[in-house]
Order: sequence, then structure tokens, then C-alpha cells
Amino acid sequence: MQAREIMSRDPQCCTPADTLQSAARMMADHDCGSLPVVEGADRKHLLGVLTDRDIAIRAVARGKSPDSKVNDVMTPAPACCSPDDDVDQVERIMIERQVRRVPVVDADNNVVGMIAQADLARNNRAASDREVGRIVEKISAPTYPRRTTTQDSGGGEARF
Repeated sequence: MQAREIMSRDPQCCTPADTLQSAARMMADHDCGSLPVVEGADRKHLLGVLTDRDIAIRAVARGKSPDSKVNDVMTPAPACCSPDDDVDQVERIMIERQVRRVPVVDADNNVVGMIAQADLARNNRAASDREVGRIVEKISAPTYPRRTTTQDSGGGEARF
């Protein structure tokens, strides 16, 4: 099965000059957690990806303003696939890069679609329930050792 068969076509995109607030509004309006970042409204050349987590961790947690630009927090040069790539290749990208969404680009690096974990799960021919579970588990595996204790403000230990 090819990526084109399960991708969401013509995804909502933002530009590096858009504000984080406008990008977050796009995510809310289109019920998505990731936006391809492209050169312009009329030029869909992929420059990066902005996720809801980028906004939360790279912007809000660091005190950035809603008027900050997408360029300040986006992930540049994301891993992507072509519409002709096999779904197995998309799964490998998700697992190796630990990402939940993969932009689909044409030969000129223009965004033509997006594939999310949910697309794999919704399409029974793309992956079995067991495979989807394995993919989710591998994508979600921590890349560094988790902390098990920390000092709380009262000098004791807090567990998480």
C-alpha cells in the first residue's frame, strides 16, 4: 500500500512569518496537532513542521508571546515521504524519528498530504492492530532515561 492511499490530502499549512497564535487557531479550526510550514499560501514548498507540542514546549514554557513567529519554534527540515512510498517506509520514519505525523511531498518538495498515526490505525489494510500498537509504542519510547525522583520545594522527594 502506498502513502497516497492513506494520507490526508491538501493539509492546512502555515508560513514561517505567521504568529504562533494564528497557527494555534488554524490547528483548532482544522482539528489537527501539526501544520506543515511552507514558503507561502501560494507556494507549498516544505520548510518545516509546527506541532502543538512545539508551541507548548518551545514557546509557552519559555515565555514567548502569542505574537512570536512560527519560524522561532518550528522544526526545520522534517522527515517526509513521497506519495509513492510504501506505508512500511512511513512507519519506519515515524519509529526512527519518533514522530506521530509525516508530511507527504512531491518531487519538488511541495506538500501534498499528511499521514498521522491515526491514518495507519483507521486503515485496516495499512497495518494490523498489533502493528499499530507496536508503532505507537516505539514512537512513544523515551529517548533519554526518565527521572524517577526530584527534590520538591520543601526539601523532600517528589515521585513521578
